[in-house]
Amino acid sequence: MEINYTITIPVFIIVAALIVFLIRRNNTDKKKMEKEIIDSEIKPEKHNSGRV
Repeated sequence: MEINYTITIPVFIIVAALIVFLIRRNNTDKKKMEKEIIDSEIKPEKHNSGRV
């Protein structure tokens, strides 16, 4: 049984590229989601009165 390297190597390269793409996309989506959660939290009100 012989391995056809002309087909096997490009398939492995495509699979590896897909895995890298999905990992990077997951990381960027995770950072975006964390930022949205932090931004959606209720912030304390600022008091603009000049009194001390």
